[in-house]
Amino acid sequence: MSDERSSGEPAENISGGPDGGGRAAAFEPAEDAETRAEAVVDRLGDIYWQKTYGGQDAFECLVRTILSQNTSDVASQPAHDALVERYGDAESGETDLASSLADAAHDELAETISSAGLYNQKAERIIDIAQHVVEEYGGADGFDEWVKQADPETVRETLLDLKGVGPKTADCVLLFAGGREGVFPVDTHVHRIARRMGLAPPDADHEEVREYLERDVPAEKCGFGHTAMIQFGRDYCSARKPACLDDPEACPLADLCDQVGVYPESGEVADPSEAPGSS
Repeated sequence: MSDERSSGEPAENISGGPDGGGRAAAFEPAEDAETRAEAVVDRLGDIYWQKTYGGQDAFECLVRTILSQNTSDVASQPAHDALVERYGDAESGETDLASSLADAAHDELAETISSAGLYNQKAERIIDIAQHVVEEYGGADGFDEWVKQADPETVRETLLDLKGVGPKTADCVLLFAGGREGVFPVDTHVHRIARRMGLAPPDADHEEVREYLERDVPAEKCGFGHTAMIQFGRDYCSARKPACLDDPEACPLADLCDQVGVYPESGEVADPSEAPGSS
């Protein structure tokens, strides 16, 4: 096991640490977890840094999540930093990021966020959403207040009506900005791992996986479960070569996993929905 795994603080731990935002807020693992999904999150709590959620600026969180779509953190983070430096800098005379982006030139914004991929499409969506935020909420501050105070289901439905905002993006805004408990965003890692472990049906889509996880994981553990499961996917349970493929004991969640679509005997890995008997 590498030093970064054994320390409980991976080199890039999106679950927490000072650089990950939030404050440490350890939860106590259940003595007898009511569901296997809760047991999984409790086990992850022994591996990764636990944290509280909420407090991020809602509009910036929304922009950050749009930039992260269909790309890696390595690519999207520089795009986010460049965007904030260019359009959110107080020295520019425009302190409201939404207002600044609402007036941005498409080509200039696209060039600024080019490292994130699909930059022309993302630039168009960000400008359109920024204009909507300014028109409906008066700017980033009003939008932030609405996200934090309005009914969460209303917030989610309203966000989903915006072009370019899918379920994962809306849920990330509710979690990281709104601090809403019981929200378990599902990205590609969570989708794969939940089905591979048997926490959701092998053929479940992203929304169905979210429903299973939010049903089976206590509300106060959902946020941590989301980020820790992503980190777990990067460290142990990758799409093509999960740790258990070569060594069943290499995975700290092996005893909780159904290994749907993983075949150590042959060294093959398949999407859970394509595993024999999964339909």
